[in-house]
Amino acid sequence: MPASRFLADYWQRHPLLVRGAFAPWDDPLTPEDLAGLACEELALARLIRLDRERDDWQVEQGPFEEDRFPGLPDHDWTLLVQDVDKWDPDVAALLGPFGFLPRWRLDDVMVSFAARGGSVGAHTDHYDVFLIQGRGRRRWQIDARADAAQAMREGQALKLLQRFDPSHDWVLEPGDMLYLPPEVPHFGEALDACMTFSVGLRAPSDAELLADLADQLAQDEDGSRRYADPGRPPARDPGLVDDDAIARLRERLRNMVELDDEALATWFGGMITRYRSPGLAAAPPRKLGEAQLLQRLQRGDRLRPHPFARLAWVRHGRAALAFADGESLPCDRSGASRLCSGEPLALADYEALSPAARTLAREWLNAGKLVIERERGAG
Repeated sequence: MPASRFLADYWQRHPLLVRGAFAPWDDPLTPEDLAGLACEELALARLIRLDRERDDWQVEQGPFEEDRFPGLPDHDWTLLVQDVDKWDPDVAALLGPFGFLPRWRLDDVMVSFAARGGSVGAHTDHYDVFLIQGRGRRRWQIDARADAAQAMREGQALKLLQRFDPSHDWVLEPGDMLYLPPEVPHFGEALDACMTFSVGLRAPSDAELLADLADQLAQDEDGSRRYADPGRPPARDPGLVDDDAIARLRERLRNMVELDDEALATWFGGMITRYRSPGLAAAPPRKLGEAQLLQRLQRGDRLRPHPFARLAWVRHGRAALAFADGESLPCDRSGASRLCSGEPLALADYEALSPAARTLAREWLNAGKLVIERERGAG
């Protein structure tokens, strides 16, 4: 299926099951690898267990001790780890086929291992997700009807649906993929020990967008502009906030957020590259100049984005603003596009950049947003 057809017919409209989407399948990491990552201090991990007799769900937050997993039963539990693509390049490679989506929309690859019967219950997500089946089999039930129930159960550690009536029922084999638009109720259960690789999208809520925009507007405001009501008639009721006041307020608020396209893009570029960023891209202990960087590239090393850095760019007049984790620097459009593509830069790629883009690359390198990838086999 061409990407254009998927985006026109299914994207944020309808679920889609793709048999053999990643066939032949080979797990990019093992359950033992995932358990080891869940023990790392900076990993975002959860262990979810189901007591079937009591219909009760328990959630433990990582990081975990290494002896936590050997004693678990062979059924009814799931280990989930977020941002695994930031830790494992083979998992990150799963994002390659999703290049038809803007890179700033892709959030992470969450990996789960589930024992037989393992699940996280019937729920909805507020964002698009591609569920790639790894080893084992998982049964997925979804409710694709427009009027699907959304009420939540009370007294549970997870946000679970109060009622779930599936309209579709599928068993996914290794390499199969299920796409789910936002808010589609779904329930997945491991038929045997299995792994699932979930490609999630970034989707800030209206509340998050408004709060961030309000913060930006407040930073730009010196407090001199205030509510005003010239020409207003005498108040008939001194305690009433009348219709005229509400109309003035509505117009004032509209004017506050009436940003031109360039100003709106500049704000959003910063917001979306900060969104859900854990801030793990730190400056290196030593800065590199142009000559030192060229020397590293000449011996086969490459520049690539730090796994946790979020990069994007916007048009700014005839040039561009390039964003890394919310901070912007000027650049030419071609250079900003290349540096924010997520692809590594070898010597020839770096030499093809404009002087402005080279300066940006060095700035990002010395801020930790780009890192030097050693040539394979180099000491």
